Amino acid sequence: MNVQVIRRDGEPEYAVLPWAEYQALLKAGGHPQQVEQSPESTTPPLTQLARLREQKGLSVEELARSVGISPHYLGMIESGERQPDAAIQRALAWTLGVSGWESES
Repeated sequence: MNVQVIRRDGEPEYAVLPWAEYQALLKAGGHPQQVEQSPESTTPPLTQLARLREQKGLSVEELARSVGISPHYLGMIESGERQPDAAIQRALAWTLGVSGWESES
């Protein structure tokens, strides 16, 4: 089985495995129906921005600098106080390696 383990603070938090192996585990666990993968489920919401930034090992200052905004403004986006425009969403998506934010404005 090909499993990638994602750790937080040195402890395992998530396991990522190929779709076919996931389906086999579902079937073995008594869930023979396939779980559909919807486009919405693959795009993390902006509310997960801080978590995504931390997973990339970026500080608020580093991410803000890379997308051309102030650290204070990025903090407001992460806390939900501000909704970034489409250009900032694209820059965040590019820097963090996610897709789907381009159309969220």
